[in-house]
Amino acid sequence: MTNNDILKKLRVALKLRDTDIVHILSLVDFRISKSEVGALFRAEDHPKFVLCGDQILRNFLNGLVIYYRGNENLSIPEPPIENK
Repeated sequence: MTNNDILKKLRVALKLRDTDIVHILSLVDFRISKSEVGALFRAEDHPKFVLCGDQILRNFLNGLVIYYRGNENLSIPEPPIENK
């Protein structure tokens, strides 16, 4: 399964449009145009097909977290130090 397949499956499962994907990627400061996103979803034998790299998929997944959870600090706070 390629990164393009994963991106396609997430797009269908989450009912995302090209503009949604551009917005999600912009949340992590990754700039991509709508036509570049469309090239990721073309058939592999199409002349304008573009292979989805690890960087695009990684940024999409990180942006998806922000898109659904918000831009808060997601780390768990450390417990306070007790004085003995």
